[in-house]
Amino acid sequence: MRKWFEFMLAILIFLTVHEAFHALISAFYSEFEGFHWSIFPQVIFVTPVEERIGLRWAFISGTSNIVTLLLGYLLLVFGQRIARLHSVFLKASIYYLTLMLLLIDAFNLSIGPFIYGGDANGIAVGLGISRYLVQTVFFLILLVNRELLAQKLLPLYDVKTDHPLLRPWIRL
Repeated sequence: MRKWFEFMLAILIFLTVHEAFHALISAFYSEFEGFHWSIFPQVIFVTPVEERIGLRWAFISGTSNIVTLLLGYLLLVFGQRIARLHSVFLKASIYYLTLMLLLIDAFNLSIGPFIYGGDANGIAVGLGISRYLVQTVFFLILLVNRELLAQKLLPLYDVKTDHPLLRPWIRL
């Protein structure tokens, strides 16, 4: 039961950080309308999707993704210290959070648009570039982060696995 709580806490923290940055940046641009709650919370913007233009949409759509990725890298950098914590609960929660921070938004911006749209469209509109370019860049980030997970994060927390998706593919 404790492992599920640690995992759910990490999901809650991830979602809070991600959606909070959407809300903060959209409020800065007077685009924040509110939150919609379905399976996950989602920020609702003032401007309809088909009317969105300008660089601000790259910031509104992309900042939350960049922040979560940077927090994942930061937790990975401090992983040696975190792995030495005496609290098993705190250590496991940070492990799950680091895993999510490194993978979810990289997936969200690379593979996610093929399934559900999402932030990649806003970034592409804001920067005036192809959504496929955004997806390609973040797919490369996803692959690098997968290697960081396999080669740095899992060994740091003594996680052993033979699963091919979680074993190193190249040496960093």
